[in-house]
Amino acid sequence: MEQQKKKADNKMRDIRIEKMVLNIGVGKSGDELTKAAKVLQDLTDQKPVFSRAKYTIRSFNVKRNETMAVHATIRGSKAMELLKRGLKVKDFELRSRCFTENGNFGFGVDEHIDLGIKFDPTTGIYGMDFYVILSRPGLRVKSRKHARANIGKRHRVSKEDAMKWFKERLSGTVLQPNYISALMKFCLLYTSP
Repeated sequence: MEQQKKKADNKMRDIRIEKMVLNIGVGKSGDELTKAAKVLQDLTDQKPVFSRAKYTIRSFNVKRNETMAVHATIRGSKAMELLKRGLKVKDFELRSRCFTENGNFGFGVDEHIDLGIKFDPTTGIYGMDFYVILSRPGLRVKSRKHARANIGKRHRVSKEDAMKWFKERLSGTVLQPNYISALMKFCLLYTSP
């Protein structure tokens, strides 16, 4: 019991937001992409970065090295503020499948005007993806140049740790998949005359 209290009080065990990435995938370059970049710049107050296509996909009219998306990386208190605004749109509810095994989570917002940006008819409406990377202090040990070492399994952020952090820190709810009700709906759909 006493040992668990010591573990909980340890500052190195605290989970924090390392960074948050906002992404708008337009799917084509040109005027729409520059409008999406303006939306991200208004939202984050920093210059966004353009992403290029890795491969040519003829069926989607995608050419290799063509700019098709725009993203911005946010850190610190600004990341927490934007995350709260994004989760407010989702009513602070995420499905358990939104969380990855290494303690990150992501979700999407259909309209950027729900985040508090005023609608501009010349810009239009864009959806965006939020992706949050959680970590504990000391993560730099695995990526620094001098005295590099592996991070222990207990010090890594797991899926359960991320869900617990989401519930406690952001007062959110994690919706568990309900396979039985989905199976029943499927059976009723295909067995009724």
